[in-house]
Amino acid sequence: MYFLALFSIGLILFLIPPIYAEEYVVDIPFGAYNPELNTPAEVWYDPPQMFVTVGDSITWYNDDREGHTITSGESSGRFGWMNNNDFGKSDGVFDSGLFKPGESWKYQFDNSGVFSYYCTIHPWMEGVVIVEKEIPNFPHDATGKHLEFPLLQYTPDRNIEVNLTWDPPVIRTHEKIQFVYQFYNPDTNSNLAKMKYNFMIFQNGEKIFYDKGLSQIGGDYRNFIFDNSGSIIIRIQEIHSSSILAEDDVTVHGNVKTKEQRSVDFTTVVYDNSEKTSHEIYHTKPAQRLEIYYELMIFMILIPAVLFIGALLWVKKKPNFSQNIPGAVKI
Repeated sequence: MYFLALFSIGLILFLIPPIYAEEYVVDIPFGAYNPELNTPAEVWYDPPQMFVTVGDSITWYNDDREGHTITSGESSGRFGWMNNNDFGKSDGVFDSGLFKPGESWKYQFDNSGVFSYYCTIHPWMEGVVIVEKEIPNFPHDATGKHLEFPLLQYTPDRNIEVNLTWDPPVIRTHEKIQFVYQFYNPDTNSNLAKMKYNFMIFQNGEKIFYDKGLSQIGGDYRNFIFDNSGSIIIRIQEIHSSSILAEDDVTVHGNVKTKEQRSVDFTTVVYDNSEKTSHEIYHTKPAQRLEIYYELMIFMILIPAVLFIGALLWVKKKPNFSQNIPGAVKI
């Protein structure tokens, strides 16, 4: 039994896909000990700034001729230590202690943030590590569950099916996102047009967007740009036909008819954008409604049809003048 348990545990560990983290290297070049950099070294840490992801690690190699430390916190600067003997202030996040020439020290970053560091022996030596959250490359809900577009939700009465997609599939701050949605009759799988609804977005418990809409054949859409990261709820509610008295939109309680409060919720997460810190103002809803195009199409088809029918009727009803002309041959 003991052997069987060990075998099962080993099999499970073997089947679990490994999570790969990146490993980076920072070199402490020869001459970093000199605050004037009168040496071949161009920087004290090479590179002085690193961008990594949560879970990644960095190894510092000491190629200098003196010992150094990698200590998180704020140094006294290139010349500050000369005036008041202040060699910097550690924040206690990490500290390598002294490691000698030819030695190295490794640290794994498990939290996101900006981490400044310095050498407590040579406080002019400064570096920084920017640790970013790992952003998945697939759409997912607020719990991290992988999503497949289009997303599908039924209203509580199951009379309406709502399909939703958004692009790009991974939402980042300061980036225009387009939400596209359609309404269907689940019994006939037919597209429902002329559906009224409210479109809302909640983020971190607060309503940040609200708009009323009227869908057309092919659905509707909204554009939006997020200022902040965090989980969101996309809610489409009070979905009903544009005809208030439509039988499938009302519930009868005694002699009172009330509209169904049909609503669906979708969730996902907005991530911080490392490439953008601001954005331009975009229209959050269509500048021109699809309804205009459909009405114009009907107008363009209807007028020629009426003219054609009128011409046929006129041809049928026009008098035959050959009957009143003596000697005329009837055709």
